[in-house]
Amino acid sequence: MILVLWDIDRTLLYVGDTDRAVYRETFREVVGRDAERLPERGTGVTMPLAVRELLAANGVPANELEQQAQQIVDRLPSQLGRHCEDLRRTGRLMPGAKEALAAVHQAEILIPTVVTGNLRGSAEIKLSTFSLMDYVDLSIGAFASDDLHRPALVGIAQKRSNAAYRHSFSRDNTVIIGDSLQDVRTGKEGGAKVIGVASGTTSARQLAEAGADHVLPDLTDVDRLLKVVHDMAK
Repeated sequence: MILVLWDIDRTLLYVGDTDRAVYRETFREVVGRDAERLPERGTGVTMPLAVRELLAANGVPANELEQQAQQIVDRLPSQLGRHCEDLRRTGRLMPGAKEALAAVHQAEILIPTVVTGNLRGSAEIKLSTFSLMDYVDLSIGAFASDDLHRPALVGIAQKRSNAAYRHSFSRDNTVIIGDSLQDVRTGKEGGAKVIGVASGTTSARQLAEAGADHVLPDLTDVDRLLKVVHDMAK
């Protein structure tokens, strides 16, 4: 068996400015004023870390930061849930994403789930909105809700998969598919091989130089993707 760990944002789908609108609204609710600076786009950092960066960049005192960060994190999924229509209207599936997900899901020895910087609730909203929930086993996935640091999420997903499928998953048979330098780092430090997809803000060259084991321009060539996944786990 091969454990396939999908990233979500800019790998499978793109939500436009909705995430940033949610950050703005939740910051305003908790802090009581507008945020002048927002997190960088497409970096792949976990939502809790992005929230801490948001607060620090907007001058929230250090002695208030952790409490307010937790308040924002607790509200993010429900706030995102109020924007489902915006997700449908301004978001989109990445090229080939649904076909690639379906092919991996249907392959006999591949076990697809997600490892994502999203909180679990936010991940579920995004995947549900774009009708992708049937293609991944979220019960064995790992989310920013589990750990702030993305490399730790690989081991969490492997442990859950070991128990669920009674099979041992390690770097030799675990593959991450993602678009950012954080995805590459997550695999290299966390214990998985990495397929970089140059569909986000990071170029194919940058992904390769960061250490991705293989780089694809997008997910449209499903046969090539399946071959790379199988070859990497030999």
